[in-house]
Amino acid sequence: MKLYNTLTRSKDEFLPNEPGKVKIYTCGPTVYHFAHIGNLRTYIMEDVLVRALEYLGYDVLRVMNITDVGHLSGDSDDGEDKMLSGAKREHKSVMEIAKYYTDAFFRDCEALKLRRPDVVRPATECIPDFIAMIEKLLADGYAYVSGGNVYFDISKLDKYYVFGEHEAENLEVGVREGVGEDVNKRNPADFALWFTKSKFDDQELKWESPWGLGYPGWHIECSAISLKYCGEYLDIHCGGVDNAFPHHTNEIAQSEAYLGHKWCSFWFHVLHLNTASGKMSKSKGEFLTLSLLKEKGYDPMAYRFFCLLSHYRKPLVFSYEALDNAVSAYGKLRARCAALPSGGDCTGETAGALRASFTAALENDLNTSLALTAVYDVLKSGLADADKRALIEEFDRVLALGLTDPLPSEKEPSGEEDGEDAEIRRQIALRAAAKKEKNYAEADRIRNELAARGITLIDTPQGTTYQR
Repeated sequence: MKLYNTLTRSKDEFLPNEPGKVKIYTCGPTVYHFAHIGNLRTYIMEDVLVRALEYLGYDVLRVMNITDVGHLSGDSDDGEDKMLSGAKREHKSVMEIAKYYTDAFFRDCEALKLRRPDVVRPATECIPDFIAMIEKLLADGYAYVSGGNVYFDISKLDKYYVFGEHEAENLEVGVREGVGEDVNKRNPADFALWFTKSKFDDQELKWESPWGLGYPGWHIECSAISLKYCGEYLDIHCGGVDNAFPHHTNEIAQSEAYLGHKWCSFWFHVLHLNTASGKMSKSKGEFLTLSLLKEKGYDPMAYRFFCLLSHYRKPLVFSYEALDNAVSAYGKLRARCAALPSGGDCTGETAGALRASFTAALENDLNTSLALTAVYDVLKSGLADADKRALIEEFDRVLALGLTDPLPSEKEPSGEEDGEDAEIRRQIALRAAAKKEKNYAEADRIRNELAARGITLIDTPQGTTYQR
């Protein structure tokens, strides 16, 4: 498998530190508000990456944090904690906000068929781990105490700006909007490991530490949690591309200073979901959440399909027109797949060639659009229909689009359903099969026959339903 590695800025062969086993760390949400659909694009692609690695035979351990303290609103350790900002906005405690939006995040994940990581840890549960890591960085000379806070000293590193697109002169104080100077720092790019009450007296969550009553910086959280659960060598670190600097840059700096050796081999960054006006944000324009899409009548799985149509390293432009096109394509694909009979297998030369095409797409830098093309190739192939279904079900272990799940009209009958309903569902399935074979005369005949019995068929992107 080859993956684009942001650290080397090239597509590299993926070789885990331990053969057959992959340890992945993914930056979790800061739970001060709902995740917007741009955030969710990153989690969708991370989910597909994990599923693809498992499909290719790897044993995968995935660890994710929940940031419920320490993430400031500014890149240069300025502004207030985002969690405190959310608590003020809603007149609740920080922990009430954290629980509410953590639960909301995992509801979104469930709706999008995102599997929960093997380990999920809120930052507030790992304070002793952060303190222990900071103490070692201080003892080894990589950190210093100033103004009551603990900072990492980037001048101790041979190279700090490891992601080459970030040049030092473009990151200096005053160059970027909203980045102010912290007079406690020896170097403008030094970053906080621990804040004390000397910086934010109104911070709700504080813990005793060797440096006073305070709370951790954002960056130390991910390093310490990853080291605790993944060990000294991490195979893949994932996140949105906007986290490459400063967050991931700082993670590398402190982790490798702490360990004394290279930490993570591969950095997997998902590019932005943009609107016509630019990068999606919680602070401007329509706040596009999965709940909003659902209120507008969109199936969350159609949004997952929309994301998989594009490569994760390309910016994806969102519009309702583009989503509508994805809804239509997804509905047609699901209808074709769900109409296939069960009971087939995936053996034989033709199935092997189709599987090889699907695998090649995954191994080529997780090319989900080509993987979807492989699904359409199965439908167009000469395989028996039952064998097509078996192969598509195999591919859908990676794509997780529910391609062969029952359509609304095909679900198991409720207790009130009678034999007539079962017959209607059978006629709908026959009509779908006729349409798939382009036998539109037969499809129209079935519709008209049902209409004569007072049954109206309703075609939707998710399948066909009916009403009397």
